[in-house]
Amino acid sequence: MAKITKEAALLYHSQGKPGKIEVIPTKPHSTQTDLSLAYSPGVAEPCLEIEQDPFKAYDYTAKGNLVAVISNGTAVLGLGDIGTLAGKPVMEGKGLLFKIYAGIDVFDIEIDEKDPERFIQAVKAIAPTFGGINLEDIKAPECFEIEERLKAELDIPLMHDDQHGTAIISSAGLLNALEIAGKRIDEVKIVVNGAGASASSCTKLYLALGAKKENVVMVDSKGVISTSRTDLSASKRFFATERTELKTLADAIKGADVFLGLSKGNVLSQDMVRSMAPNPIVFALANPTPEIAYEDAVEARPDVLLATGRSDYPNQINNVIGFPYIFRGALDVRATTINEEMKMAAALAIAALAKEPVPDVVNAAYNLDKLSFGPSYFIPKPVDQRLITEVSVAVAKAAMDSGVARQPIEDWEAYKTKLRQLMGYESSFTRRLMDMARSNPKRVVFAEGIHPNMLRAAVEAKNEGICFPILLGNDERIQKLAAELDLSLEGIEIVNLRHDNQAERRERYARILAEKRAREGANFQESNDKMFERNYFGMMMVETGEADAFITGLYTKYSNTIKVAKEVIGIREGFTHFATMHILNGPKGPLFLADTLINRHPSTDTLVDVVRHSANTLRFFGKEPKIALLSYSNFGSDQVGSPASVHAAVARVQAQYPDLAIDGEMQVNFALNKELRDKVYPFSRLNGKDVNTLVFPNLSSANASYKLLQAMTDCESIGPIQMGLNKPIHFTDVESSVRDIVNVTAIAVIDAIVEESKRK
Repeated sequence: MAKITKEAALLYHSQGKPGKIEVIPTKPHSTQTDLSLAYSPGVAEPCLEIEQDPFKAYDYTAKGNLVAVISNGTAVLGLGDIGTLAGKPVMEGKGLLFKIYAGIDVFDIEIDEKDPERFIQAVKAIAPTFGGINLEDIKAPECFEIEERLKAELDIPLMHDDQHGTAIISSAGLLNALEIAGKRIDEVKIVVNGAGASASSCTKLYLALGAKKENVVMVDSKGVISTSRTDLSASKRFFATERTELKTLADAIKGADVFLGLSKGNVLSQDMVRSMAPNPIVFALANPTPEIAYEDAVEARPDVLLATGRSDYPNQINNVIGFPYIFRGALDVRATTINEEMKMAAALAIAALAKEPVPDVVNAAYNLDKLSFGPSYFIPKPVDQRLITEVSVAVAKAAMDSGVARQPIEDWEAYKTKLRQLMGYESSFTRRLMDMARSNPKRVVFAEGIHPNMLRAAVEAKNEGICFPILLGNDERIQKLAAELDLSLEGIEIVNLRHDNQAERRERYARILAEKRAREGANFQESNDKMFERNYFGMMMVETGEADAFITGLYTKYSNTIKVAKEVIGIREGFTHFATMHILNGPKGPLFLADTLINRHPSTDTLVDVVRHSANTLRFFGKEPKIALLSYSNFGSDQVGSPASVHAAVARVQAQYPDLAIDGEMQVNFALNKELRDKVYPFSRLNGKDVNTLVFPNLSSANASYKLLQAMTDCESIGPIQMGLNKPIHFTDVESSVRDIVNVTAIAVIDAIVEESKRK
């Protein structure tokens, strides 16, 4: 765990705008009309609608996506009763987590009231504002009464996360740990160290999952909670064991299968762990110091299955894996409560997700080569983007099945898509690309089969059903790398282009290439030598129809790849240049940028070809091209250098294609700000249009711009997309992630589909 200094923490919370959350308008507010609609007189209309039908508040207000995080500051983290105001940073932090993980808006509410009844009445009074309520940092035993009363008296989802969040996540972990250990929940002996709200809730959920009460021993600060003690509260008496001979944690843990710690650091010794049953399960959840250090537990028992609350050790029990998605699902069906069925569904969904193949983005986030279900990974990582769909869907379904949903969901795939779009994890555009490729998968050659990212991408693309991969490279090295990365090569062809068994193919390709370029000085021997190079060999596979598309670039300089592509594949008839495009896919939809890779200092002729290619590519993706040619000047204000070339290119394209929405040269702010552009330059052919394509005056500006936007925004980058070659040859670069390569593969497949349709 990274060391956090006091100074750094205080600076983080105070720098810029103090605090961690803010309110942002969701409707236009620039004009007097906007303001009149937002407030007086327009606001009266939704008020009257809600008066007639209170349920319409979900349609006309933020209620349906608004959660209150409410605390009285009596049990803040491990700091104790520090007061409402002192606990506010924690509540704001909870609000931030709701927003970034599930897109839920939050008002944090700090109520300065310790009396349970008065606290309950305060919450009830403000409840109509919210779609759900998250109780936070309220001490036991008052938290039990508060939650039970409010759940009974309110008709919106409510959960005390300190109790139930940890219970849900640890239950998911316990189910998986038991499976790995080969043990049954109804047979294992469980020791719980701690008797607060979290410990009680965790233990009750374990019982609901099948654990036997007689097999549970709970320990508090005074020792084992047994029937012989006379100092027990009602909540503790529920867990009192009849094994009165047990007095201490050391007594209780002998022969135990499971240890759950929700207490304080370093109370579990190595000797205690050694005394446990084979394959012991230890959940040491005290933070920041666990009941036993990870290293000590592993040293004491190499067979231990360990989870902590820390992110720097395997198997983190982190409430953020649960509460955002539980509330997301509950809000989306407008549930009247969060019941036991919904909690159980969340736990089972989380447990199931840990058994699924782990996306590369998750491995990358933790700087790991691979994660797979086992002792070091039986709980999903908080960054796993699949949590929002898997857990939210499970909770929503459970709400519907248990009869507490007021707005049922009918199309679950559409709901999953909505969730992904909400979080920016997957846009409709990207999804359409994948669906198009999946509809007619093609044979795609991957040039660098020995590169880990390209190998992973090929396997993922096959698993996604978008292509039939062909890997170029030494088959033994590829198979060894796949084994190291725990990747299955089933159904994937490997072609060792330099092996003797490919001699006939190399010679055949050489004859074809030599004949094709005979008038350019090519001969058979020279062409045959080139077939030992993966770019020549792979492109010839596509040229001859033995493959449909080719992906390269991770190990090769662009200049060489471009040269080979021109020689083997050639540029489309009617053009003298080809180019590439990147798509930056953000909340406002895709933005297309060209030329980002090929033409360094384009002439007017080159720019005209780039524009024509870009227009064709936009139509290829089903988009109406609205193209701005960029420069540092506007519409002829500078008539020398690159602006002049751009200006001339615009004039030629406008003359040749009078119906094409294109204009320039212009500065990028005018290109992307329709209102500004229309006001200052009303004559523009782009008047009233939102530009979706930017053509740059040179490679430096294009390449720098897309990389800057990619680095500074949350936009997904797709590309480079080849434009203008005769066959589907597509490029990656050395920085390409697995997801980048998969996206380019989808583009290549779609390109091949279109090429196939042209030949019919």
